[in-house]
Amino acid sequence: MKTAYFDAFSGLSGDMIVGAIIDCGSDFGELERAIKSMPIAGYRLSTRRKTLSGISALKFDVAVTDPQPERHFGEIRALIDASQLSTTIKKRAISIFEVLAQAEAKIHNTTPDHVHFHEVGAVDSIIDIVGAAWGLEHLGVGDVIVSPLPMGNGFARSQHGVIPVPAPATVELLSGFPLKIGDGAHEMVTPTGAAVVRALARPAAIPLAFEVEKIGYGAGARELEDRPNVLRLMLGHERAAFDSDEIIEISANIDDLSPQIYDHLMNRLFEAGARDVTLTPTMMKKSRPAITLGVIAEAAMRDALAKIIFAETSTIGLRFHAVERLKLHREISEVDTRWGKVRVKTSGANGGAPTTISPEYDDCRRIAAEHNVALRVVIEEARVAAQKLASLR
Repeated sequence: MKTAYFDAFSGLSGDMIVGAIIDCGSDFGELERAIKSMPIAGYRLSTRRKTLSGISALKFDVAVTDPQPERHFGEIRALIDASQLSTTIKKRAISIFEVLAQAEAKIHNTTPDHVHFHEVGAVDSIIDIVGAAWGLEHLGVGDVIVSPLPMGNGFARSQHGVIPVPAPATVELLSGFPLKIGDGAHEMVTPTGAAVVRALARPAAIPLAFEVEKIGYGAGARELEDRPNVLRLMLGHERAAFDSDEIIEISANIDDLSPQIYDHLMNRLFEAGARDVTLTPTMMKKSRPAITLGVIAEAAMRDALAKIIFAETSTIGLRFHAVERLKLHREISEVDTRWGKVRVKTSGANGGAPTTISPEYDDCRRIAAEHNVALRVVIEEARVAAQKLASLR
């Protein structure tokens, strides 16, 4: 699955999101057919190109041709459920309206089911939200990240009267997201855009390591004096600074095993595939000294490793639980020394220079013994060779 990055230097709205999605490769005709599967009438869809500050962007328009009723959340959910959209698209679209209903209910001191969607309940906003959900699936997007959002300033008119910018619903929806308060002379993020962000996106880590495959621009309706009013959508893959995985940790407290057994036990566990084995002195009940055995391994190895522990120790029970790890990216390479090749493990953050360089101990020890050279000399020469290799990459 791909990641969608909303580079929202001019904010975002529902039509800007859909425009950027179409500009990034989604087919407008397919989108139109998907929207028509909902039992809604009285609108016309179109697209056009706009050039802002030399940037060619796609403007997505929904022209409302017939009067539309005010709709409750339940009515909108029924419209989406009645469509021929996929289950994933329906869930995404409904989740956007859910977070919006919760925000509006809090502001107006009511419940989500009693919220009247005024602007966002209009047919154009329904189409924008469903179009965003449809387009993200069409592009194969599994994760959405968003840049810090400019919030504008001033006041705007709504069905409830004059309200501050950013709108109360917008601020409520974007709680927890990085915001640039006062950036922009107008409303920069609409409630529809904020709802999409709240339901589907998370803040992007800045600086962001990102491999870009496609770029699309969605145009907004307003002309801005200080920046092009476009949303840039970058489609690709996020590169995390650290690798991660999920493993299990197996442990047992043992107070009656001969110390001679532990070396044999550790060797068997490593040979069977354990990532790490530790022995930690501890105190059990009645102040009995004991050893806590800890084993880190892949989940699939649990039973095989448990069988070894039960066979080689006196324990009658094991504890285990899943653990998640963050780890530096690691690579194994070979370097040349005057005595032969040595494997070296380098590690560091993704996209950065190696922070640690560790020559393989067994290789260095073998070379030291074969050539009657001090072990520390072999290790240091291998490390210097690895540093030179890293500097050339």
